[in-house]
Amino acid sequence: MNASFKKLVAKRRRLLQKLQALTLLVHGSYLERFSTCSRKGCTCHQGKKHGPRGYVVIHREGRQRQVYVPLEQVALIRKGLRQHEQALALLRQVTDINLKLMRDGLLEESLATEAQGESQ
Repeated sequence: MNASFKKLVAKRRRLLQKLQALTLLVHGSYLERFSTCSRKGCTCHQGKKHGPRGYVVIHREGRQRQVYVPLEQVALIRKGLRQHEQALALLRQVTDINLKLMRDGLLEESLATEAQGESQ
């Protein structure tokens, strides 16, 4: 094995470890909106709406869903959304490494090298 191969495998291992650390990861987007309630006499029906209230917009089963985010959880959800962006960047880098190894005919060998590293 040459030094370049070992560097690529080590870099892939580091990237995957970074990915594992992204425990708050949320795949979606954040929005805030104002709303009206069901009480007939409430001032929200005259223009002073309730809010802003935060929501995470996700897609499930081909449909968009909005999940309410309590005010005390907004900072963590925003961090989770940033972690999603970090995860995408890490996945792109891992993909680039795997494609390089594939082009060099070393992808299968890299799996064996990873397995040896885990057993040590």
